[in-house]
Amino acid sequence: MTTETGKLQTRDQVREDRTWRLEDIFETDALWEEERLSVLKELDKFKQYQGKLNESADDLYQLLKLEDQVSERVGKLYTYAHMRYDQDTTNSYYQGLNAQAQMLYTQTASIMSFIVPEILQIDPDRLERFLEEKQELKMYKKALNEITRQRAHILSEREEALLAQASEVINNPSQTFGMLNNADLTFPEVKDEEGKQIELTHGRYINFLESTKQSVRHNAFKAMHGTYQKFINTFASTLSGQIKKDNFNAKIRNYDSAREAALNQNNIPETVYDNLVETVNERLDLLHRYVTLRKKMLDLNELHMYDMYTRLVEDVTMTYTYEQAQEQLINGLAPLGEAYVTRLKEGFNNRWVDVEENKGKRSGAYSSGAYGTNPYILMNWQNNLNNVFTLAHEFGHSLHSYYTREHQPYRYGNYSIFVAEVASTCNEALLNEYLVNETKDAKQKLYLLNHFLDGFRATVFRQTMFAEFEHKIHALDQEGEALTADKLTELYYNLNKKYFGESVIHDQEIGLEWARIPHFYFNYYVYQYATGYAAAQSLAAQILTDGQPAVERYFGFLKAGSSDDPIEVLKKAGVDMTKKDPIMQALDIFEHKLEEMETLFKHLS
Repeated sequence: MTTETGKLQTRDQVREDRTWRLEDIFETDALWEEERLSVLKELDKFKQYQGKLNESADDLYQLLKLEDQVSERVGKLYTYAHMRYDQDTTNSYYQGLNAQAQMLYTQTASIMSFIVPEILQIDPDRLERFLEEKQELKMYKKALNEITRQRAHILSEREEALLAQASEVINNPSQTFGMLNNADLTFPEVKDEEGKQIELTHGRYINFLESTKQSVRHNAFKAMHGTYQKFINTFASTLSGQIKKDNFNAKIRNYDSAREAALNQNNIPETVYDNLVETVNERLDLLHRYVTLRKKMLDLNELHMYDMYTRLVEDVTMTYTYEQAQEQLINGLAPLGEAYVTRLKEGFNNRWVDVEENKGKRSGAYSSGAYGTNPYILMNWQNNLNNVFTLAHEFGHSLHSYYTREHQPYRYGNYSIFVAEVASTCNEALLNEYLVNETKDAKQKLYLLNHFLDGFRATVFRQTMFAEFEHKIHALDQEGEALTADKLTELYYNLNKKYFGESVIHDQEIGLEWARIPHFYFNYYVYQYATGYAAAQSLAAQILTDGQPAVERYFGFLKAGSSDDPIEVLKKAGVDMTKKDPIMQALDIFEHKLEEMETLFKHLS
């Protein structure tokens, strides 16, 4: 928000009711410091258990209980400090507080690092006897089973120590990519719609691609990829190094592949990955249809890859104040029932959300909080439709965390990345359905349908293409084939052509896009965006169709945390990601919305 002088307001100028109430965690900064010093003293208690976990069930239980208690307290300290820092990164006091919290977090992790290796040294039969001997220890059975499940992939103490020491070296490809991509790479200037020369940056690139002028989009696309072309062999070297690292780690830890190693962390069957890629490939005709519609609606003789982000519906302005957005969320999420809406209102009324932009505030949006605190949401509010959906998305995360922490002990009071985007995207799906049904304006309806289809294209189709590329390059390296710049570019170009079809011109530069995607350095991460989105669409459809039974299943999912494997948690909610059905159902929803958009566009033309 800007002041009357046009300058961004400072933190002390923001209305109190538009800020989050972090005093609910620590009433004063002095109390935070008092708690930090108290936790530091607690860390000394871990020494009495080191080397003794094999001795008795009671020692193991007392240690695990202490680990939970200390971790919960550190979580609150860290959460308070990082949010105080994020609300105004120029505040030197909170810079210091955040640094202290990070140091405490690192120190705690270091002191607790003996726990897992020692548990793995306990004979499995002896561990079972411990569980039988001490009733209280049974609460940790799932956690202990997770540790022992990894036994075959844990190396000797000496080997693990060597790997830890080598981590700085083997992480170098990712670090080099980050430095080159974020610090050293500079882009040329590009003319905007008004003819002004503007320096191209990562952040501005999407704004250029959203321009209504094709020449602006074209020039930005050429400038972006032309810059990567200059360093393409270096980017091939960093990505190849990352893939070699993934395959090396998998091999020495007795996995058949890097994919198996990555998915095994959350006990995800590899069939989940294959089902996603295969099912999306079976329905690529839908993406081809959408691309054809995009070409018609933009009235272009030639549609290029740089035309995928510009708005299809002109002269539509859907503006919402924060208060109006709250009303839309309350109405749009009503299918989740009174209890959910009551919690939503509690978040609005009890200052869970830091709403306004101010000088020094961290950009973007997120959901945060810790076990034993309220959830909190950071926004930088702008009066547009995207912010309404962002608010719905972040409240999905926040209420997922709320219900998980309310119904699970600390040990299981979190959830895996595999399911993290389900609750947030389910909220967006329900809100979109409400807004589409409520609007009487045909152009606004077309705008909302476009918003949905573009989100689906970017999250399901594009992330699945990324996932297919990522798996192919890991397999090529495993087979001993060199990942040269030419090989990577050819592979990516052909995949892009397959996914987006013949209605679009596949400019040669699109083959270079792999070089600027940071997620390829995260070891089989991207597929989870697509599976989470598909699961959310399926669950939203069930909630709208089946009503209360589906809502109850969904609440079971929200409350489950990590008390069971993520695949099992989703199964109980009504989505079996080991089968193709949820992906197919999500694609059916895409087809239905696409048909709506095609019909509406034909009617308006």
